[in-house]
Order: sequence, then structure tokens, then C-alpha cells
Amino acid sequence: MPTDAGKKAYVVALVIQVIYSGMYVVSKAAFDGGMNTFVFIFYRQAAATLLLLPLAILLERRNAPPMSLLLFTKIFMYALLGNTVSMNLHNISLKYTSATVASATSNSIPVITFLFAVLLHLEAIKLRAASGTAKLAGVALCVAGILVIALYAGPPLSPLNHHRAFHAHAAATAAGKQGEWMKGTFLMLLANVTWSLWIVLQARLLKEYPNKLLATALQCLLSTVQSLALAAAVTGGGGEDMSAAWTLRLDVGLVAVAYSGFVVTGVSFYLQAWCIERRGPVFLAMSNPVGLVLTVFCSSFFLGEVVHLGSVLGGALLVAGLYSVLWGKSKEQPPPPPLSAAPASETIMKQGCDGSNARTGAMNKEEDDEVKLEEEKRAKLDSQL
Repeated sequence: MPTDAGKKAYVVALVIQVIYSGMYVVSKAAFDGGMNTFVFIFYRQAAATLLLLPLAILLERRNAPPMSLLLFTKIFMYALLGNTVSMNLHNISLKYTSATVASATSNSIPVITFLFAVLLHLEAIKLRAASGTAKLAGVALCVAGILVIALYAGPPLSPLNHHRAFHAHAAATAAGKQGEWMKGTFLMLLANVTWSLWIVLQARLLKEYPNKLLATALQCLLSTVQSLALAAAVTGGGGEDMSAAWTLRLDVGLVAVAYSGFVVTGVSFYLQAWCIERRGPVFLAMSNPVGLVLTVFCSSFFLGEVVHLGSVLGGALLVAGLYSVLWGKSKEQPPPPPLSAAPASETIMKQGCDGSNARTGAMNKEEDDEVKLEEEKRAKLDSQL
């Protein structure tokens, strides 16, 4: 039976996928509405910094471990890799493709993360054990699911909601520009590679700097500065009207910035750090197929995207791969010791305690006998008197 900490890890992983499914939908709607992807990342990271940095200073300033220049440089590079570069690549590709494709291709993260973890000796495969076979089978099912989604469209399924909540003018360009579609898919895979490497490196960072809140807030702050420089360079040198690109209006763009900044970056990044520390990087990455199912439903309901049969079949394979890998990892956990069998150290201590109790009892008995003899002598003297 899993422990309470193990149950919490599963719940946290599910909450993270729900958060990311909402991000795919609102971000796609904002980009289709004309919002600049680079400016979006700056506002998102700035919002997350405004949320996390005061909390980190207020709650963790006394528990902050010392930070060397080398450690600060590592955190700067991790922020550049996993926040600035990966997020910008992801948003550019999301603009060219769709929310469903973004979530589907993110399921390549388990395979990439697993390979990085094996190379860095954070994960091991026991080929002759049932757990190792289950891991490999789960990875194979994930790959098969991605291939089905990418290569087999199948008949279209009717959207769940014909009246979209977000009225995006470019929601139906999935197959309109094949060149942009392929470019977006390539950029999405590249974003997943950088994100997978960040997940694995984050596990090592938390061992060197175990304060999750401070590490997350510092990465958000550094990524805000990096994203500001990148967005200013893109909007300033490309002939685009900077005032129009940087202006936030009361529309879906503002909703996407607030949601991505406060909920995704602010909340889910901390939850990811917690989950990585408890169960490792591969456990978190293997929960991504659940996000695909949620995204397919939400994109169809809110954006009116047409879901094909291939996406449904691929999603089923991905979920099967998820549970196969999780089953394999659960079999690798050491079983708790039986209640009837006490450890050797406890047995020795128990024997020592029993021996000392026996010696104490013997001493007490001798003292009682001496007291009785004294009382008898006093009784005889009293009788003589």
C-alpha cells in the first residue's frame, strides 16, 4: 500500500497536468488573437516573480543557504535553458500548430527525460526484472502513441462545443500551411528537449540547493530579465510597433498572462520542484499523457478544434504507457519491514535493556532483604526493652 507521501505525489502530478492543459488552451487563444509570443513570456515571468519573490523573502530569508558564484551561475543557466529558451520555443511552435499538437508532442518528454536520466545515472533499467520490462514497455507505448497522433489522422470527430469561448481568428489553420505546421512541430520537439534536460538538471540543483521556493523564485527573476532583453530585441529590430506589441488589453491575452504567470509558473513550478525532489524527474515526466487527454477535451470544448480519431487512439496508448511505467517504478520501491520482525539493533537494545532490568531487579531484592533484617532487629530490641 503506498504511503501518504506517495499518494500526494500522484495527486500533485495530476494537478500539474490540469494546470498545463489550461495553459495550452488560453495561450493558443492569445496567440491566435495576435499577441507577441516573446512579450508574452516576459509578462508571464514577471507575474510569477511578483508572486514568488516576496513569498521567498518573507518565508525563507532565515533558512536561505549560502550561495556561491558558481551556484548562482548554474541557476542563471538553468533559468535560461528551462524557462527562457524552452518557453519561447514552445510558444512559437504553439502559434504555428494547435493546443492538441502541443500537448501530444509534449509526451515525447518521458522518452527524452528517461534517456537523460540514464546518461546522468539518475535512473537505472533492470532488463531482467519485471520493473525494467514495464518501464521499457511504457516508453514503447508512449512512442507508439506519439507516432499514431503524428502519422494517422483518421476521421474527424465533432467538436464538443460549436460556440467557442475564445473567438480566435486562426483556429482552423491546422492543415492550411504545411510548411509552418512542420516548422512548429520541429520547434516543439526542440522545446521538449530543452525542457527535459532542465527537469533532470533540476533534480541535481535541489540536492545542491534544497530550498525549493528560493530556487524557483530566483529562476523566475533571472528569466524575467532574460526574456525582457530577448523581447526588446525582437520587437525593436523587426519593424513591429512596440507600443502595440507591449500593450495589455482586457482580452484573452491578459487572461493568458495572468494564468500562465501566477498559476503555471508561480504554482506549478513549485509543485514540480516538490514532485521532483520526492519521486525523481522521470516520475513527473511520465504524467504528461494525462495532460493530453485533458487538453484534447478542453481544446475541443473551448476552442472548437476538430479532434481526429488518431488523437484519441494515440492518447489511449500514451495513458497505457504512463501506467506501465508507474507500475514498474512502484515495483522498484523497497517493501516496508514486517511488523513482527524487529531490526537487529532494536533486538540488541532490547536485550541490553532486559539485562539491565534484571540486574536492577536483583539489586532491589538485596536491598529489600537488608531492610527486612534491620526491621527484625529493631523489633527484637523493642521487645527486650
